[in-house]
Amino acid sequence: MAALNKETILSLAENAVKVALQKGAAEVEAYAYDGKATNVGIERGQIMKTALIIDRGLGIRVQINKAIGFAYTNIIDNPATVEGAIVKALAAAHASKPDKDWKTLPEKKPYAPSPENTFDSKILELHAEDLVNLSTRMLDAASESDKRVFPIEGGAGAGYGSNAIANSNGVSAFDVGTMVECSLAALAREGNTVTPVCFEFAAERTLNVDPEWVGKEATRLALSSLKTKPVETKNYKLLFTQFALQELFYYTLINAVKADSVERNQSPFKDKLETKVGSETITIIDDGLLPGGLRTGIFDGEGAPHKKTPVIEKGILKNFLYDNYTAQKQGKESTGNASRAGYLSTPSIEATNFHVLPGTKSAEQLLSEVDDGLMVSYLQGAHSSNPVSGEFSVVATPAWRISKGKIENATRGVMLAGNIFELLKNVSVVGGNERKMGQLVAPWLLVENVRVIGK
Repeated sequence: MAALNKETILSLAENAVKVALQKGAAEVEAYAYDGKATNVGIERGQIMKTALIIDRGLGIRVQINKAIGFAYTNIIDNPATVEGAIVKALAAAHASKPDKDWKTLPEKKPYAPSPENTFDSKILELHAEDLVNLSTRMLDAASESDKRVFPIEGGAGAGYGSNAIANSNGVSAFDVGTMVECSLAALAREGNTVTPVCFEFAAERTLNVDPEWVGKEATRLALSSLKTKPVETKNYKLLFTQFALQELFYYTLINAVKADSVERNQSPFKDKLETKVGSETITIIDDGLLPGGLRTGIFDGEGAPHKKTPVIEKGILKNFLYDNYTAQKQGKESTGNASRAGYLSTPSIEATNFHVLPGTKSAEQLLSEVDDGLMVSYLQGAHSSNPVSGEFSVVATPAWRISKGKIENATRGVMLAGNIFELLKNVSVVGGNERKMGQLVAPWLLVENVRVIGK
């Protein structure tokens, strides 16, 4: 099945808008998606399966007398099914209560030029055999490193996604992007000792992943977790890597800067714009136009232009993240942060590339700053953090003890307790070793005075 071209997918959205208006909608938004992904899966150290996923669909949102209706279809080559989805959306609007806060769908606004490094035609040419080769190279690199290491699961994947959006206010836009990734989870065994699972991955928008590095790094992490020692319960300096930061930030900080959370009194940042909420070392920009960003695109889930939005500047809270609805409700302008699960849902607020601006220090220089502390890569239980208060109690397994600037040994079952907003204020050094981790783009952070509960 060939990819839909720009004209075809954009016409699909534009025609749906016309039909819905003819059938009585006051406002209409049509979101069309076409994507394909090929995946190769690793189980117990063996390449076990391949999968080809093709997903196409159209989501319709209509407004009648300030009441909203939504419906979707994944059969887009039949005009009757598209019309049927429109009729369902209209029926849903008629059955819904009016929303007194509804203003209007986004107006047409100019878009920035397409960001660099978000589309690579070479990825479109990849087949399952190429991804098997990537996975094999990753497994070989892992198995050649040390026989005590056992790859558990992982794989490689590649694909593209194109989306088009049109609405009755003149919005009409198209974007397409590619992605390739590989990942490996491994553990190590020596005698009766078995480590926790250690995970590494690489994901890029262009064909620029290094499977050998992923395999070797997963192996290195697993091996370094073999010899463990307990730690004393007290406050330590902690060096957080991107895996740990992503877990903590997703369930606390990112929610706190969403405008709808602020509106519902679910954010501790309410009424704190232009006040100090973090260390002066911390600057965060939500950057939907970041070159090569995993969440980069021209427009958001309702056609508003993606932007660079300063969230925190040198510790000072500057902005919240808005979609069109919350922006109009509060007399603001959308920051381009409407997100949607493809054509299956209406938009909601989400970060794009939540970019913690890097400093200049390398990993080695960061380690040298720690006389007595821990390096934390993996967390369990971050999803149970309190998004309103910022309180967290998580298990770091494994974490690594740092003594006099060097990693000494692994620890296991160590608990971290604290508050993400206090943690932000206690960041003393921001590293220069940034990487992309889902919607987070960040370096390592060195944080002072975090409570560690040892066994």
